[in-house]
Amino acid sequence: VQLQASGGGLVQAGGSLRLSCAASGSIFDINVMGWYRQAPGKQRELVTTITTGGRTIYADSVKDRLTISRDKARKMVFMQLNSLKAEDTGVYYCYGNIKFDLTDRYSDYWGQGTQVTVSS
Repeated sequence: VQLQASGGGLVQAGGSLRLSCAASGSIFDINVMGWYRQAPGKQRELVTTITTGGRTIYADSVKDRLTISRDKARKMVFMQLNSLKAEDTGVYYCYGNIKFDLTDRYSDYWGQGTQVTVSS
């Protein structure tokens, strides 16, 4: 399975960022998709997730600034983060809870990550 993220880069503080991620491979079903991030010198943390049914989770640090959405047919997830702050800097990893056939269990997968740098 591949989780290919795009949309990272250098962004000014106060600006907006949109990340996209596409899952590919012999996927039977994706339960949850979302994003994690890892800031320099810190552990990877959950940013946001969305279930098949549309239930969302947001980290406290972003919940008033972030919107997650999902295209189930295309196996894609999107994230829009507004009012960017320096502390949003980090590597953003696309996440998927995926299974590969009917009898399989769901397992967690992460993409390789995309760098986001917020300049002040």
